[in-house]
Amino acid sequence: MGLFAAHLVQGLALALLGLWHTINTIRSYLVKGPANFTVRFWYQFNTPHSILKHLELVSILSFSILAIFMQILDFPHFRYAFKLDNFEHATMFIHLALFAGFSFLTELTDTLDLFSGFVGILVSSVFSQELFLLHFHSTDHVGLEGHYHWLLQLIVFVSLIAALAATIFPNSFNAALVLSVSIIFQGCWFINMGFMLWVPAFIPDGCVMNVAKASGNEILGAVTCGSKEADFRARALANLQFSWTLSAIMIFAGIICLKLARKCTIVDRLEYERIQSRGTDSTVVSEGFKQAK
Repeated sequence: MGLFAAHLVQGLALALLGLWHTINTIRSYLVKGPANFTVRFWYQFNTPHSILKHLELVSILSFSILAIFMQILDFPHFRYAFKLDNFEHATMFIHLALFAGFSFLTELTDTLDLFSGFVGILVSSVFSQELFLLHFHSTDHVGLEGHYHWLLQLIVFVSLIAALAATIFPNSFNAALVLSVSIIFQGCWFINMGFMLWVPAFIPDGCVMNVAKASGNEILGAVTCGSKEADFRARALANLQFSWTLSAIMIFAGIICLKLARKCTIVDRLEYERIQSRGTDSTVVSEGFKQAK
């Protein structure tokens, strides 16, 4: 992940995924209401083409498999090299592929309601393995890069707790919203790390980007600061970026809540209740025929 492009692509993917989930989670809560809201770990696209309804799962699965092969083949060199950090990154995507693949199969076999709890466990395993492999990384991140990765671990930890809460309490809107927002935060932080650690123009004053790899037992971060004062200033700047990014995301989430609250009128709620009552009536009729037999 020591490349700007890798951070940017993964960050954009996570940010867009989190945004998609945030919008759909809020809309579902407004339409269904607190009593009927249920957490979903993926959302269908409202399209007449059935092949596009599972676009989210197909995209996640395809992206994960591609990322796994890119890590194993040591992109951009495209050669097999047993590098521990590459295999650690690939392992993170394996758990993401497991979630997407199993969710897609449950949808095809119409067993999602039966295994929704296990889907939540798979989502939790994605963040648990991400946190585990980030914390015990074979490539020790030190200095400013280490500080950015430590802040990233805080975001992943929140995602893990939110995923567990959403699995245990499947009707919790708060858990679902925190999970969606934390995914946006992960994506934005990856993008921020890419700029601040791998683009020379964004390197803090008093610090330089390491172009050459470390030799021997020496461990270097992506950025090295020339003095303690410069290092302290760069870390403080990272903390401010963390707070500012979170504030911007929360403001954006609040705006989405207010915008969707105006669009999701009483007509949408009545339509949902009509569909639900129709399903209930058909179930009652079916039970009546069974009893008559």
